Amino acid sequence: MATSSQSIIQIIDLHKSFGSHEVLSGITLDVPAGSTLVILGGSGSGKTVLMKHMIGLLKPDSGRVIVDGEDIVPLGPEGLERMRRKFGMVFQAAALFDSMTVFENVSFPLREHRKDLSEDEIRALVKEKLGIVGLKNVEEKYPADLSGGMRKRVGLARAIVLGPKIVLYDEPTTGLDPITTDYVDEMILDAKKELGVTSVVISHDIASAFKVADNIAFLYQGHIIDQGHPSKLRHSENPAVKLFLSTWFGKN
Repeated sequence: MATSSQSIIQIIDLHKSFGSHEVLSGITLDVPAGSTLVILGGSGSGKTVLMKHMIGLLKPDSGRVIVDGEDIVPLGPEGLERMRRKFGMVFQAAALFDSMTVFENVSFPLREHRKDLSEDEIRALVKEKLGIVGLKNVEEKYPADLSGGMRKRVGLARAIVLGPKIVLYDEPTTGLDPITTDYVDEMILDAKKELGVTSVVISHDIASAFKVADNIAFLYQGHIIDQGHPSKLRHSENPAVKLFLSTWFGKN
């Protein structure tokens, strides 16, 4: 699917502090529909706090968070629950339920939110979503039976089973070996191609970011200090961006 110029997420002058510590300092950010945005930065830069604002898990001290045309900051519990159905979440370690089969893991959101579906309809949807992420005949396996890359794909199948418009990835390649990392990068690219979803990836993995991103926002000490197409970031003149990227590009 082609990237739309219309923003599906807009962050406008977002500020967030915890006590005396200001974590986000005037963040403004647009995420075009159908695109993949990577929020890149080191540990403690505020990446996860920013993601939590996108899905309404945190409320800002000031600023606006607009999702699909709606300001979510004033929403109460019912409005937030409705809004969150537009999102799917792929967690850092897949976060599958170890005691559940693949089928039970992927069907879990359907049983929680689509009580109108029959067992046959649930089984068909699970099979469809597993097929989209490139998995077949794994429904009765347990997470311990799967490779790291396969677990990530099951996590993505669970994230997309309700048909979200936006998929959030929280540090999807952290702790993975190079082969599995490449597998996960391809998974993110395939999800965009096959589903047309908007993807937001939180990462400090430079190589992965430059592979999957349409746009990169570099977050440093609570500020977005540079953003744009990966080719723009590659030649950034910002000293903090140059230093961070040199840890990868300096040796490649």
